[in-house]
Amino acid sequence: MIGFIIGLIIVGLIAGFLARALLPGRDPMSVGATLVLGILGSFLGGFLGWALFGKDLDQGAIQPSGILGSIVGALVLLWLYRAATRRSGRHERVGRV
Repeated sequence: MIGFIIGLIIVGLIAGFLARALLPGRDPMSVGATLVLGILGSFLGGFLGWALFGKDLDQGAIQPSGILGSIVGALVLLWLYRAATRRSGRHERVGRV
């Protein structure tokens, strides 16, 4: 169990950092946020692998994936995060008369 958690942390860090490096733009994330991005990306990659290719049906839909699936999942999550937090092109003047 400890080995699984350590592996998940290592793969999560690698996947999170690579996703942030591959997707252009600024991401003011801490190391902890990058780790969470990679770990969630791993599970999203496992789900996408299960849904698209039908692999590991005995493990179920929610499962961790390998490094490539983790990077793909982290890229998707980072793109969704940016899309959800993107500001509109307008800048409002707040507090100015």
